[in-house]
Amino acid sequence: MRDFGGIVERSPVRVVRPRSADEVARAVREAAAQGLDAVPRGLGHSTYGQSLTGGVSIDLRELTGVEVGAGHAVGAGHAVAAAGTSWREVLAATLPHGLAPPVLTDYLDVTVGGTISAGGIGGTSHVHGVQAGNVLALDVVVDGEPVVCSPAVRPGLFDAVRAGLGRHGVITRATLPLVAAPERVLCCTIPCRDAEDVLRVQRDVTADDMSAQVKPSEDGDGWTYEAKAVLHGDKAEPPPGTTEVEELSYFDFCDRLRPDVEELIRLGEWARPHPWAMVFLPASRAAEVIEATLADMTTAALGLSGVILIKALRVGHVPMLAVPDDPVLFSVLRTASPGCASVADMLAANRTLLDRARAVGGTRYAVDSVPA
Repeated sequence: MRDFGGIVERSPVRVVRPRSADEVARAVREAAAQGLDAVPRGLGHSTYGQSLTGGVSIDLRELTGVEVGAGHAVGAGHAVAAAGTSWREVLAATLPHGLAPPVLTDYLDVTVGGTISAGGIGGTSHVHGVQAGNVLALDVVVDGEPVVCSPAVRPGLFDAVRAGLGRHGVITRATLPLVAAPERVLCCTIPCRDAEDVLRVQRDVTADDMSAQVKPSEDGDGWTYEAKAVLHGDKAEPPPGTTEVEELSYFDFCDRLRPDVEELIRLGEWARPHPWAMVFLPASRAAEVIEATLADMTTAALGLSGVILIKALRVGHVPMLAVPDDPVLFSVLRTASPGCASVADMLAANRTLLDRARAVGGTRYAVDSVPA
């Protein structure tokens, strides 16, 4: 069995596919009685075996469903989603009510339980924080028993399971806040000179969704930088420096990666190993680490479909997600394409980036691919 990273392979003793919290609890108790680890798994989008085990794999993809609206006890401003539900399915349930989760991952086909267990970062994380910080309550199986936790009920457990990678309990259901969803958004592209300019734009431009990408230059001899500022509402004005504007429905914006993913699947790139490096850097030192990393990189070290992202964010109270003050997420999302750098070379480059990040007070995002 492999995860999305396609690098680490493990064979579980048993795979369990529960459809209820009670079935999850039974699987955890049986694993413990046999001295086996029980590791929850959603869509397996980790990149270095974090969702794999040699014990019992608890496949949560059949534990799905979303309740939303005034008919639910928590009210119209909340949704209750089973852990194996994808964010695409959550959005499909909430948008008819004119509502959406405050933070969505760029790629919607990952699960609620998976991203809350990892942290969960999206374009709105500079405003709302991470997905693990936007949870009202969780149903969790801990020590083989289903319990409920929240900031007021078992707060220690609540803090341990959010961004806890499933080590302290198996999330089976999450109560999520919702915010008003716009009908349309304005996507504005702002070219930047360098990493410092990217961080300036992300700091100074007011936008509902903010991200940035680094791309190989046209001559293949360097890198170009661009920020993406997304404004909600059809009367928004593009910020200074905008060179390209695109208006989209809110759903089409949220689902913007789907055509790219379908093309990568067609080309075979989606199935190749993905040695991803993701580090949190203190904003005061982020530009120097980013520039130093890119100075050492070639496009072959990124892969044919690799992506480099820069994202300033806030986290909020998520104790298990270790980040420096004023964090910037720098992501080098490599793909081991034919004719490009080898997986081993990409992993070595990831280790170099992590060492460089730690030297300035940075940390790693624990679903990345960095060899021990």
